[in-house]
Amino acid sequence: MNTSADSDSTASPAASAPQLKPTDLRGILKYIPRFRNQIFVIAVDGAVIADDNFANLLVDIAVLRSLMIKVVLVHGISTQLEELSQSRQTPISNADGTGTTDRATLDLAVRASSRVSHLILEGLTQTDLKCAITNAVRSLPVGVIKGQDREFTGKVDRVDRETLHHLFAADIVPIIQPIGFGPDGGTLRINSDLLAVEVARSLDATKVIYLSRQPGLLIDGALQRDIAVERLAEIVKQRPDAIAPEVFSKTVHALQAVQGGVPRVHLVDGGIYDGLLNEIFSSEGVGSLIYGNDYQQIRRAVRSDARFIHSLIRSAVEREELIHRDLESIEHSIDDFYVFEIDENIVACLTLQLHGVHAEIGSLCVMPFHHKRGIGRKMVEFACLRAKESGANEVFALSTQSTSFFTSSCGFSQADESVLPDERRTFAASNGRNAKVVNKVLA
Repeated sequence: MNTSADSDSTASPAASAPQLKPTDLRGILKYIPRFRNQIFVIAVDGAVIADDNFANLLVDIAVLRSLMIKVVLVHGISTQLEELSQSRQTPISNADGTGTTDRATLDLAVRASSRVSHLILEGLTQTDLKCAITNAVRSLPVGVIKGQDREFTGKVDRVDRETLHHLFAADIVPIIQPIGFGPDGGTLRINSDLLAVEVARSLDATKVIYLSRQPGLLIDGALQRDIAVERLAEIVKQRPDAIAPEVFSKTVHALQAVQGGVPRVHLVDGGIYDGLLNEIFSSEGVGSLIYGNDYQQIRRAVRSDARFIHSLIRSAVEREELIHRDLESIEHSIDDFYVFEIDENIVACLTLQLHGVHAEIGSLCVMPFHHKRGIGRKMVEFACLRAKESGANEVFALSTQSTSFFTSSCGFSQADESVLPDERRTFAASNGRNAKVVNKVLA
């Protein structure tokens, strides 16, 4: 029995992520049926647009379009707005669209937005993509907040889904500026983090991908590779200061996105070469993933998963942590397997077998990169819930090297072979593994 929840090495920094190679195309192919015709909303900060890697990023977007992924680009302008303010020696009331936008700031914001949109149009044209700046966002003034008139700062009133879907049908990438238009046609400044969420929710997008010059979600100074929305919501509510201020806005809006139905939100450093592709087309990623319900990522395995499961458990079998299973035996017992996915990649598995009122957990294995993230514990908790739903009143496991994981992390107790059903007691005595028995009574 193996679980990578109880042993792991420290994750490598995003900046040292391996580059995507032509030989990785075979790995990308498996994503095509999963992502085809799905909508990704990519929110690009002004700092990323000003970065030397921006041209490469646009090529990455062209790759996504070639895989039949529908892309909406939402851009920010904070960096360009601040530069324009300095060059014109015109003070601005707010740079990111969250505070008050006075008349002078709005004028510079419109100019900065026009310039940034043109750069995106120019870059996408060079990749042979058709694109268009849209006025698909209708907005309303934020109004007076805590006694302060926000003047020309806007909020999203509605998103013109029909217009955007017409652009998709014509193979055109929509470009959405952080500028909205009110009922009277007046112009308002909108925060791009908020804008991306509203567009994604309106379009039922699969992903929101925030591209900034930050490595991802930083909590207490540490990069979080993936985190459930429930846990993140608790941190935002109880310890907001633990979140790096540079990504706080994106964190709050990521919560709103997932709670509003967007399955996944990514925070990625847009200055990393091939960073966008590595985040989407690898199980490790390079940034941070914020996802919904903990158990939404667990599903029953299907026959096409057998090869992934066989590859996943192979090293654990070689270390004698798991019983040997060849591909044929996995295919034969595929209905007993459950898998844990992160961003459509299988990173963990286990089996759940019923023996009357007893249930057995076996073949628990988590990909090494995802150790120490609670995945093994979640898998066991899920299996216990399923066992109880199926009428079992006790769960047991046979383990050679992970007894402490079950007892310390999952609430199991070490037991003797007398708790096993007769057939499993005979098997345990005859296979020579001398595995220890752990069990748990289901309340």
